[in-house]
Amino acid sequence: MTRGNQRELARQKNAKKQSDQSKGKRGDDGLSAAARKQRDAEIMQQKQKKANEAGKGNKN
Repeated sequence: MTRGNQRELARQKNAKKQSDQSKGKRGDDGLSAAARKQRDAEIMQQKQKKANEAGKGNKN
């Protein structure tokens, strides 16, 4: 009759393992840290450029 308890403990252990694996993990895009940093910097520069252009248009 203790088999039910073992199953419940195994379920809890597996749920904890699954949550630990997905915790704090972004989608892996296959890039190195340096490549990811470069890509993110380019994206932010494009956003800043777009924001500056929008700001100039409102002042006229």
